[in-house]
Amino acid sequence: MPRKFLIALAFAATPLHAQTMDQMDHAHAAQCAQSVALPPELKGWTQPVSIDAASNAKGLAAAEISIGQAARANLQNTPEISYIARPEKPGGSVSHGGLFRFTVKEAGTYRVALGSGAWIDVLEGKSAIQSTAHVHGPECSGIRKMVDFPLKPGRHVLQIAANGDATLPLMIIRVP
Repeated sequence: MPRKFLIALAFAATPLHAQTMDQMDHAHAAQCAQSVALPPELKGWTQPVSIDAASNAKGLAAAEISIGQAARANLQNTPEISYIARPEKPGGSVSHGGLFRFTVKEAGTYRVALGSGAWIDVLEGKSAIQSTAHVHGPECSGIRKMVDFPLKPGRHVLQIAANGDATLPLMIIRVP
């Protein structure tokens, strides 16, 4: 008899718990609806420019990203992409990705900010550069993750892989 009571109690508590979780989600969404103060280096995040991802190395000239300027990247279907270096997590046939080129003028640490959990690689030539840090973006900013890379002056390629959507907000900044 006590076992039946416990099972009934568990089922009775479920709707209350679900309702509480739903209320917390709505409260968090309402809290995030207000503008967020971003650090100065991320101010451009709120004013992205549209850019189409290249599907191969030949298309990189038309997929140039400026450091410090946020982009609303229009990605390609994964099967259409010829990555320069195979991503560790390339994604499946229904995922999206692409290639972008950017130029570093001064050696230092550069941060790639993304609005999703997509896989990223930064390349020097055909070699992926090892990242040095991974952090979350500021709460309610729309930035899901940020990854740091030590970069030398010159042209680099940003590879995006395994993104669930065909568009992706992204930005590259120099870490102060």
